[in-house]
Amino acid sequence: MEDERDQSDHCTNEDTVQSNVDSMATSSSQILSRLKRFNPPVWAQGLKNIPRFIIPLSLKNNQIKPWNLPDIPESFNVFMRREDTDGAVISGNKIRKLEFLLADAVSRKCKHVITCGGIQSNHCRITALAARELGMTPHLILRGDVKDVEEVGCEGNLLLDRLCGAQMYMVPKQSPYLTELKPRMEKLADALREKTGEDSYLIPLGGSNVVGVFGFLTVFDEIQSSVLDSGITDIVVTCGSGGTVAGLCIANHLTGSKVKVHAVTICDDANYFHNHVNETLQDVGLTGIRSEEILDIIDGYKGRGYGLSTEDELEFIMNVGATTGVILDPTYTGKAVRGMVLELQVNPDRFQGNRILFIHTVS
Repeated sequence: MEDERDQSDHCTNEDTVQSNVDSMATSSSQILSRLKRFNPPVWAQGLKNIPRFIIPLSLKNNQIKPWNLPDIPESFNVFMRREDTDGAVISGNKIRKLEFLLADAVSRKCKHVITCGGIQSNHCRITALAARELGMTPHLILRGDVKDVEEVGCEGNLLLDRLCGAQMYMVPKQSPYLTELKPRMEKLADALREKTGEDSYLIPLGGSNVVGVFGFLTVFDEIQSSVLDSGITDIVVTCGSGGTVAGLCIANHLTGSKVKVHAVTICDDANYFHNHVNETLQDVGLTGIRSEEILDIIDGYKGRGYGLSTEDELEFIMNVGATTGVILDPTYTGKAVRGMVLELQVNPDRFQGNRILFIHTVS
């Protein structure tokens, strides 16, 4: 009887293990089935490094609506396209890049996703949630003043990071990407491979690379007809890592659109972002054009610095919310919209026309 019971337990355990294996295989198959072949617009088909796949993650919202911003000169009309409402906690411009980046990760059968950002990074939060949705383990290297990850608390994006079981690692707040964050991600990927035998997919700051840039190439393709029908003369967007604006200005150039693209910086400077866009132009095979020819970078509205707000900036955000019902965030869109409004007031000639489209990204 005892031998039979032991044998029965053994069989039950084997059945459980096999059931788990079958479940994992089914889950992996379902995730792979979400991969869609990416067919670029006709005007983008000559580019290099076109991604093979896309995984739809966002809710597309192609509407361009008038935006009655306070303190806009009477000669201007401002419109808004909302990328901040294309999902719930997974939304904003980052998800457009992740549709390509995570598709690449899934197609390579990676089990881990490693990325980096500030301690309250929207990009890290969205990447962690989307990675979990696709069956991968997220690893976040976060810049901050806290040394021990157990001391960072559960406020804001950190709560969502923790709720989805993201593995978090702290580095000093001023850690530069190329010399500290990128090597740290590579070292972590090596350690995970050695420990688990599984591959990791590395995503740079903000998801801004030659794969992620196709996110906003496709956004421009979606809104092109609406931009034309609305008579839009200028597009303005927040610039935090450079990937969003790179996609927009490259698409604008390739389509022959007459719109002028402007980027309001919330960190670094114009030289840094022109260099980034120029590198992207090289990566996609556009060697005969320079960022300086297709993009106007609006500098000077960073205030106290990245993630730091002035009283004037916070009052501006509250006023916009109270008068238009549109919520801006203090790190990205609040500074960008304020910069746009002030430029319309004091430097209107930098704009090509008087019908301005702001793309609300949240970043």
